[in-house]
Amino acid sequence: MADCKPISTPMQPNQRLSRAQCPQTPVEVEFMKSFPYLAAVGALMYLATSTHPDIAYTVGCLARFNSNPGVAHWNAVKHLLHYLKGTADNSITYAPDPLSSELFSTYSDADHGGCKDTGHSTGGYLVKIGTGAVSWSLKLQSTVALCTTEAENIAAISAGKEIRWMRNLLYEMGFTAPDPSMLRVSTKNDLSFFVFFCFF
Repeated sequence: MADCKPISTPMQPNQRLSRAQCPQTPVEVEFMKSFPYLAAVGALMYLATSTHPDIAYTVGCLARFNSNPGVAHWNAVKHLLHYLKGTADNSITYAPDPLSSELFSTYSDADHGGCKDTGHSTGGYLVKIGTGAVSWSLKLQSTVALCTTEAENIAAISAGKEIRWMRNLLYEMGFTAPDPSMLRVSTKNDLSFFVFFCFF
């Protein structure tokens, strides 16, 4: 994949991977053993947790099929490698944010019922200091949300815990935030943000 053609998205738009795409026969299982799926996803997981928040969602989806990947899952891995080829020179840049006076900024989001197999939603958050991301997480939620609002609230609770931790860490380092921290929660209806104030 070193000379592959770069592409602009980490996953094909509207693609939903599922267990139905896993090998169904011993011949298909044997065929998939020739591909280093587990090694590739492991390497991608390292990138997603250390330097590439932009691929965290895709890698989380791919990791669900580590025990029995199919051809569609392997093609999604190759698609992601094409994306990484095109973004190899990108980096997280840390600088003061001229648009914000906050000590740090936090955003959260969730998809409702994103996992076709279980109906669980994926929720995540991103914390920025200045212009650079310092903390992020994207996980399949442990409960089935009955609506988009519930999925967003579950993600917002996880983000609130991270806000609390970040405020405590910065306080121990000598930085104080006299004002409450804002949590921006995306909404699907108008592509804007609900803003919560977290007093910790």
